[in-house]
Amino acid sequence: MFWIHILILIGGLIALLKGSDVFVESASRMAKRFGVTELVIGLTLVALGTSIPELASSVAAALKGSGNMVIGNVIGSNIANIGLILGVAALLYGLKTNEKIVRRDSYIMIFGLVLFYLLALRGSIGIIEGIVFLLLYFAYIGFLIKTRDALEGYHLNHFFTYFLRFGYLRDIRQRRFKKVFEDGKITKSEKKIVVEYGWLFVRDVFLFTIGTILIFVGAKYLITEAIWLSNFFKVSEGVIGLTLVALGTSLPELGVTLSAAKKGYGEMILGTIIGSNIANTFLVVGVSSIITPLVMVRETLMFMVPSMLLISLVAIFSMNHKLKVGKLKGALLLSLYLLFMGFVIYRSVMY
Repeated sequence: MFWIHILILIGGLIALLKGSDVFVESASRMAKRFGVTELVIGLTLVALGTSIPELASSVAAALKGSGNMVIGNVIGSNIANIGLILGVAALLYGLKTNEKIVRRDSYIMIFGLVLFYLLALRGSIGIIEGIVFLLLYFAYIGFLIKTRDALEGYHLNHFFTYFLRFGYLRDIRQRRFKKVFEDGKITKSEKKIVVEYGWLFVRDVFLFTIGTILIFVGAKYLITEAIWLSNFFKVSEGVIGLTLVALGTSLPELGVTLSAAKKGYGEMILGTIIGSNIANTFLVVGVSSIITPLVMVRETLMFMVPSMLLISLVAIFSMNHKLKVGKLKGALLLSLYLLFMGFVIYRSVMY
């Protein structure tokens, strides 16, 4: 009986991860056929693709009323992205950073984490806070598109101004995102492609649908079995979300990151990791808290969230110092991750 649940959990995880890959690839191909630029696809679909497993599993948990697992998944995924994925990549290969990423995106990430903590101190995160988080995520995507060509000069204070003045809504209304579509409409050549190779488009629509189904089915069974395991081992759902679910949904990113690090794509790695954490904080928490209130427990407020902030601050300091995350810094980040996980497992076993 126990092993059947384990097999179902693994099957759900595989379906979730494979469905996410198929979803992003087919959606990207369809977007290209309708003239959407590579840049926007990268900033939206690809960036979001790294957080789809976390989003799907968190929504599934929220629908079952398991807010603790949502919180554990978000915190665990953020810590795994920085401590495990960034730490291992830097330890093995060393990564060069980008001043623009550090001064803009990493500070926005820290702002999101601090805001999450301040709202969590109230005891729960509900619908109103969830809407604010979603607006912040939409503003972040708009801010990325707006500042895509600027190599410097845009920092956290500019993001605040852009968000508070609803700059992203004005940009959409006034159509300032000129390069979202190459020409603003489908060209004759693109129409010809759609007509001549219509079966390719049909294939992508079919794969997109299959990917979506795999995501929802995989997330459902992953969370169902994760809840069963938490009851079986008599540990909290938050701990299962923090360890098993968060680590499982982060494994594909680890493989991709190591491959990219080996090829010297350090800036892309940092952008993906930071963007994934921003999506986890703004998008995943936002959607989940609208579905069900995320009630905070004492251990979350006193240990888990502060640990996430600490590891994130250490990572930003590492990125800032000489604009390089070397092997020593990678070893430090990985050690912090292992210490955190060891302590969580120790407490779950002892208490």
